[in-house]
Amino acid sequence: MNTPSTLLPADYADWLASLKQRIAGARQRIALVANEEQIRLYHDMGREILERQNSQGWGAKVVDQLAADLRAAFPEMKGFSSSNLKYMRFFAQHCPVRKFGQQTADQLPWFHIVTLLTKISEPDLREWYAREAVAHAWSRDTLEGQIKSRLHLRQGNALTNFEQRLAAPHAELAAQILKDPYHFDFLGLGDEAHERDIENALVRHITRFLLELGAGFAFVGRQFRLEVEGDEFFIDLLFYHTRLKCYIVVELKAVAFKPEHAGQLNFYLAAVDAQVKAPDDKPTIGLLLCKTKKRLVAEYALSGMDKPMGVAEYQLVRALPEPLDTCLPTIEELEENLSRELDAEEEA
Repeated sequence: MNTPSTLLPADYADWLASLKQRIAGARQRIALVANEEQIRLYHDMGREILERQNSQGWGAKVVDQLAADLRAAFPEMKGFSSSNLKYMRFFAQHCPVRKFGQQTADQLPWFHIVTLLTKISEPDLREWYAREAVAHAWSRDTLEGQIKSRLHLRQGNALTNFEQRLAAPHAELAAQILKDPYHFDFLGLGDEAHERDIENALVRHITRFLLELGAGFAFVGRQFRLEVEGDEFFIDLLFYHTRLKCYIVVELKAVAFKPEHAGQLNFYLAAVDAQVKAPDDKPTIGLLLCKTKKRLVAEYALSGMDKPMGVAEYQLVRALPEPLDTCLPTIEELEENLSRELDAEEEA
């Protein structure tokens, strides 16, 4: 007697895989369209509230009544709270063409937009974070974390010799993936932690580590073994970068940068290029993560190396910098200020 599996067409598995892929793609497109429609609706509502406020003297009480009426009419829908209507107004006021610079706002979820509006005051900076959030599909928590850590000041800030050791435009792309400093406060270690302790903790928190490294990093291994003429050598951490198409060797130094660190890394890069790199891979890149560095010492050391590498500091216990929103209202303060502003205009 035939079993069900033997009755299936020979191409059934391939057809099923194709269907799954098409269905997943359709679901993603539907979600994108739904998000775009929501953002357009919220922007239109915010614009109309703003127009009525200006032409008819609407105040906070009218907005509160509108919120109550909309929630009564659409009880199954979220997003019609009084505070959210005020965010819509704020959105229309500060993004009149529904864009952050050249970045279309409707490519972002609503509360990403709220975060950008309430945490960043400079339009150019809002555009930068909006663009990065779309490009790397950041969650809202990730977006908030990147804003608080001032990613825009750290990205591409590592000291490198890429311009001299890599061909353009690969050199510029490679420089942009490195940061300085790297923030490892999520490890829960003190400033006196040893290299092996830091390495072990980074591997235990590999997801957070990869997020801090940035998009494109794929973890290959720790204490990666190399053998050269019978001698063993071990790389602290080895990664492959999917966009740059190259291996990246990361060496940790729980001390200040020393010139000999660059020499050791140069040797590792040469060995990886000879023994690990595939013919179609780009040249291997090195990253030295040091507790501190003197910039001129590092510049001199890198200038004498024939392999592409960068030097950056890491921070285990980070004194939080003054956040971007120091002079901006919190979400609660924004709601209060908007209500006060509307009330004042209503009374006038």
